[in-house]
Amino acid sequence: MKQNDLNELMSKVPQVTLLFWITKIFATTFGETAGDAVSMSMNLGYLLSTFIFAFVFIAFVFFQIRAKSYHPYLYWFTIIASTTVGTTLADFVDRSLGIGYLGGSTLLLSLVLLSLYSWYKVEGSISPHIQQPRAELFYWITITFSQTLGTALGDWSSDTAGLGYTGGIMLYVVLLLIVIGLYLFTKTSRVILFWTAFVLTRPLGAVVGDFLDKPIDHGGLALSRFAASAVLMVAILLCIFIANRMNGQKRLESKMS
Repeated sequence: MKQNDLNELMSKVPQVTLLFWITKIFATTFGETAGDAVSMSMNLGYLLSTFIFAFVFIAFVFFQIRAKSYHPYLYWFTIIASTTVGTTLADFVDRSLGIGYLGGSTLLLSLVLLSLYSWYKVEGSISPHIQQPRAELFYWITITFSQTLGTALGDWSSDTAGLGYTGGIMLYVVLLLIVIGLYLFTKTSRVILFWTAFVLTRPLGAVVGDFLDKPIDHGGLALSRFAASAVLMVAILLCIFIANRMNGQKRLESKMS
């Protein structure tokens, strides 16, 4: 077995496949609709909602780090918790603190880069195939900043940059296609491409989430945030189920070969 295959097998996170990215986009879109449902529809405000989601996220991270192996539902619910806290935290930074979408995006991008740099200096790697608790702590810190950054970027592109929801979706789809092209046709670092795609899928989810639930006169579809969140959750659970079945089949074939 190759060393890369062994690292992925021992990793506490899922293998990076097409289904991984589909699930990630569903999760980030859910984070936008669910975060807005609590902070706006339930009128709890950005700060209180951030505290609520942060408590849930920290609890999931605690159990995720304590786990000895990859548990798909634990992992993905930790991702979901990070997207919801990222949504309300970004809205609080951008709107309540009054620094705007561009200011918030710049601040959060700096935090993502600082987190990755610190992780590399301490561990010597920023590989997503994490195995040790210290590396996993850096992993989740980076993810939290990237999810928050993604919300700010999504709001900036659709509102401040004037692209609207359709234009914002097209922008991030094109950027992700460029990343795919670099992956397929160049030798660009796979780790750098992973984190680039990880960041870009968040604003894509944010814009799609806003497109689903914002009023029609604002360019959205005016769907219920709660209904949209429920449908997205079903899609996420279906993706996790399919991935588990596929992984189980691969393990069975490996034992038989």
